[in-house]
Amino acid sequence: MKTLIHRPRAARGFTLIEMMVTVVLLSILMALAFPAMSEWVRNSRIRTVADALQNGLRLAQTEALRRSRQTVFSLTADTNPADGLTAAVNGANWSVNFVPLLTGEETAATFIEGGGLTGLAPDVRITGPATLCFNSLGRVVDNPAPGTGVACSASAAAYNITIPNADRPMRVLVALGGQVRLCDPAKTLSNTNPDGCPA
Repeated sequence: MKTLIHRPRAARGFTLIEMMVTVVLLSILMALAFPAMSEWVRNSRIRTVADALQNGLRLAQTEALRRSRQTVFSLTADTNPADGLTAAVNGANWSVNFVPLLTGEETAATFIEGGGLTGLAPDVRITGPATLCFNSLGRVVDNPAPGTGVACSASAAAYNITIPNADRPMRVLVALGGQVRLCDPAKTLSNTNPDGCPA
């Protein structure tokens, strides 16, 4: 009787054709996913800046209530607002300061806290008022000299946050009563769209 000897087969790798097909398929999938991914990144940048802006506005209102003293929220181009600031429309940073007292003891706004906005996403654009003043009750008030170089107006405010070619801008609304709200301007506020902006 003859015994058969089985030799183990050598491990076989990918052939060049199999590897090329895999690379081509991956390339096609990446090409299809890239536009959606870049749109997601732009929308994420807008949301990050909108959240930072909203947090700065809420801090200004909270400090006014907590310390029973008028505060001013400012957009500024100054990178270190603690050393003095000038409010600027479309500023890349934000600052919260106490408004100088009328007694004359203070001549400039006293710095509380600041933060960056467009440093988080350099291509983001912010439009809205340069300053907002909150009184000791947390309401938006007039102040012709808040110590930032730009007067505050007692009116509701809207900050629009956009990136060129992005499909989802955001808006931060500040009501006269001091309520701060983030909303999507592409939607109208309703029972079915609670994240929409008022018409």
